[in-house]
Amino acid sequence: MQTSNRILDDLAKVAGGAASTIAGMKSEAENLIRQQLQRLLADADLVSREEFEVVKALATKARTEQEKLTARVKKLEAKLAAKKPAAKKTKTATAKKTKKA
Repeated sequence: MQTSNRILDDLAKVAGGAASTIAGMKSEAENLIRQQLQRLLADADLVSREEFEVVKALATKARTEQEKLTARVKKLEAKLAAKKPAAKKTKTATAKKTKKA
């Protein structure tokens, strides 16, 4: 009887040791996989969500400023176009005076 108890105790110890070894191997495998994935993601030049949101906000701000500047340029061009005919008349009047002299 005691021999069978010893055998069972030994089997229990071996099984317990195998279970802890398997748990350790599982943990080690998870760490290796995590490291490989992080390395792959780093090599893929992916950005984090935070970086993406920052760049998105900058792009939105730049677009808004660009639209404001476009509107301002159009207004200035309209003013310039309105002044050009008057400017041409003064140039032609000045040119006529110099031709007479």
